[in-house]
Amino acid sequence: MALRVLGFMAHPDDVEFTCAGTLIRLKQEAGCEIAIATATSGDCGSAEHGPDEIARIRHAEAKAAAALLDAEYYCAGCRDMFVMYDEPSLKRFIEVLRKARPDVVITQPPVDYMVDHENTGKLVRSACFGAPIPNVFTGDINPAPVLDKIPHLYYCDPPDEKEIFGDPVTPHFVVDTTNVMDLKTQMLSCHASQRNWLRKHHGMDEYIESMKRRAAGRGKLIGKPYGEGFRQHLGHGYPQNNIIAELLKL
Repeated sequence: MALRVLGFMAHPDDVEFTCAGTLIRLKQEAGCEIAIATATSGDCGSAEHGPDEIARIRHAEAKAAAALLDAEYYCAGCRDMFVMYDEPSLKRFIEVLRKARPDVVITQPPVDYMVDHENTGKLVRSACFGAPIPNVFTGDINPAPVLDKIPHLYYCDPPDEKEIFGDPVTPHFVVDTTNVMDLKTQMLSCHASQRNWLRKHHGMDEYIESMKRRAAGRGKLIGKPYGEGFRQHLGHGYPQNNIIAELLKL
């Protein structure tokens, strides 16, 4: 039976910036089934559309990007700038995990440049722990069964590979994404509302170029053109073996 991998981030396009290359490799080389989830639909991500309209646009863009991997897409229904670590949000995150049924989860790091990202990572971490607990009820109208076990949990790199005081973040390992960069770029390009805004503002395709610069920096650590860095959550109760490294023969 194929393993299931979930990339669960705060906003549409976060997965494509941070871990899409690894998701592609896990699908292509290890036969994994992929799911993508976001905390929000990106309702603050525009200077020209109102929140409901841009959320509708960005939700559709996220689904289009996921479709390039034949991936399921879920949204936890939070609002930009208001991703809170509270009971209602945690229940929605747990329900997303139970519906996606992942063996492996990738999320945002504990320290990131914005609190939406940090709270998403905290919520995902708690959801991984709580989703297998039978007495945790989400109140969903059509609740999914509890998970069989706590999934493997990984954190992607923060932007610029540094934490909020400027200190560099060192990954536990780096996945070579050189051979899948074209598809990763296609996935990121699906988020046209963000790409077009930055292209107009910067006078260049900064959206794509910034992703490639980040990937080039991590690739340099392993002597490859492009890469994605990760740290594994190894706290009590979470799986201790590096399943991504095993699957990709790193």
